[in-house]
Amino acid sequence: MRRILVPTDFSIQAENALKVAAHIARKNSSEIYLEHSLDLPSHLNEVGRNNAMPESLYFIRLAEQKFEPLLERPYLDDIEVKEAIGHGEIYDDIKETVKDKDIDLVVMGSHGLSGFKEMFIGSNTEKVVRTSDIPVLVIKNEHTHFEIKDFVFATDFSDECRKPFSKAMEFAKAMDARMHLLYINTPNDFKTTSEANKMMQNFVKGMGIENFTLNIYNDTSVEKGILGFARENNAQLIGMSTHGRKGLAHFFNGSISEDLVNHANMPVITFKI
Repeated sequence: MRRILVPTDFSIQAENALKVAAHIARKNSSEIYLEHSLDLPSHLNEVGRNNAMPESLYFIRLAEQKFEPLLERPYLDDIEVKEAIGHGEIYDDIKETVKDKDIDLVVMGSHGLSGFKEMFIGSNTEKVVRTSDIPVLVIKNEHTHFEIKDFVFATDFSDECRKPFSKAMEFAKAMDARMHLLYINTPNDFKTTSEANKMMQNFVKGMGIENFTLNIYNDTSVEKGILGFARENNAQLIGMSTHGRKGLAHFFNGSISEDLVNHANMPVITFKI
């Protein structure tokens, strides 16, 4: 995990993500790219400072001024941080930076205030998750010390999930975390214990995974099951694979009862299929 991208709008939520990225970077000797997207009106959106119109140059300088105190934060000491300013939609800027800088991980704050579903739906974070080809770690709250001991990875154990699972294993190893592979048994897609165990064993066979558990959890919906299992096992991180637009709909259709909302505050990391 050599390079980590942190998009910022200079909000508290964005700085929460930066603090987490700093912990990961220090643990893995990574460098951080801190990017702010100006999202200027089209008539001002001349890419490149040398070609910028006076109005856009003003916004660029304003962003640079906001970078200065942020880069002086003590939690960034001894970490290489490179600032970048994008000129388009945030998810387009992120995609371009990921490609140009060979980014390994995006760490992004969320402004979601109404629970697990709202953390994604209708937000820039959700759009980034949909379009990103690399893992996206979503941070909702402040973490003064970010340590992942128990990492829940929810999957349907299909063959197409092997690639994202490999990426999840890499992340777990980088964080020294124990992986809890999780299958949610729902009434609409019920499997016997024997069937589920056989499916899970076949999935991990030959994958070279270490320090893990296999788990079946029964609940009325996938999202409730994920949160219920994570809560009962005091997990610090939830991971899942996504198809992009279809993937989030698969996991987040339907409402989530209020008693689970508070447990949605833990970080979530997604891996593209």
